[in-house]
Amino acid sequence: MRIAIYAFTGITMFHLSVPPMVFDEVARQGLATWETILFSDDAEPITTAEGYQITGVSGPEAASGAEVVVVPSWYDDGRPAGQPLRELLVASHDRGASIAGLCLGTFPIADAGLLAGRKAVTHWQGFDQLTARHPDLEIDDSVLYIDHGDVITSAGTASALDACLHMVRTRLGAAAANQVARSLVIAPHRDGGQAQYIQRPLPERADDDSISAVLDWAAHHLDEDLSVERLAEVAHMSLRTFIRTFRASTGATPASWVRMRRLDEARRALEATSLSIDQIAVNCGFGSVVTLRQNFAAAFNVTPSEYRRRFEAQPSSP
Repeated sequence: MRIAIYAFTGITMFHLSVPPMVFDEVARQGLATWETILFSDDAEPITTAEGYQITGVSGPEAASGAEVVVVPSWYDDGRPAGQPLRELLVASHDRGASIAGLCLGTFPIADAGLLAGRKAVTHWQGFDQLTARHPDLEIDDSVLYIDHGDVITSAGTASALDACLHMVRTRLGAAAANQVARSLVIAPHRDGGQAQYIQRPLPERADDDSISAVLDWAAHHLDEDLSVERLAEVAHMSLRTFIRTFRASTGATPASWVRMRRLDEARRALEATSLSIDQIAVNCGFGSVVTLRQNFAAAFNVTPSEYRRRFEAQPSSP
C-alpha cells in the first residue's frame, strides 16, 4: 500500500515525521508491504519550521496511485488551501483513496469540501477559525480523532499518533497495531485492542460543570446503581432537567453513557488485570457475565474472553 504524505515549507519536524514513523514501522516489522512517500506542490526541497531542509520530495503526481493521502499538519495561521492541493485531495478521494487530516491538516481537507455536513476535529486552537470558514461542518472537541471511513481527522499534536495507529488497526488488525506501538514505545490507543473503533470516544467531561461532576462520580461508582433517577439525584436536578442537560452537554443519553463507560472499564480490566470475567462483570456494574457478554459483543463484535485472548496474544517488542 502506498501512503502519500503532503509536505510544505514551514511544517514542523514532529508533524512531518509522525505518519512515516508509524507506517514505515509496518514494513520494518514485516507486517505488510507499506510504502510512504513525501510529496509537495512542486517537488522542490522544503524547509521545516526548525530550519532543516528536506530533499527528495516528490511532486503531486506521486499521490496519484496512493491508497492513503495524508495532510499531517497545516500553517498555524490556517490560511486557505490552494487550488492544486484541493483538487488533488478531491481527485484522490473520488478514486477511492482514504484522506487523513492530522492536527491542523483538517483545514485543507475541509477546504476541499470533504467534510461538508460531517463532524471533524482539529487542534483546539483552530476550532473557531475552522467553523467560521466552514459552518457546514461540526467540530467535536471530545475526541482524539474521527474516522468516517473515507476521511479521518485528528486533534492536536500527539493525537496524530493515535490516528495513525488507528489506520494500522483498521487495515491490519489489533495485533499489528499493538506490535507497531510497542516497537515505537508508544501506548496502543486507549480505545483499542480490537479492530473495531468507537468513532466518538466517550466524553470524560461535559460543558456543564454539574454534569461533569456527575460523570466523575459515576466513573468511580460503576458497580453501584447508575439509573438515570440516581444520576439526577446526584446532580440535584429534576429528572427532566437532568436528561435534557446531560444530552446537551455530552451528546449522549445517561443510559448510553453509563453503558459505554462500564464497557470501557471492562476493556481496561481485561487488558490490564488478571481478574476473572465474573469479577469484572460485577466491578463494572453489569452484575453477571451474561449481561457483560451481551453488551460487550453488541458494542465490539467480540466476546470478553476472545478480547482478552487477542490482547494477550500481542507479540512483545524486540
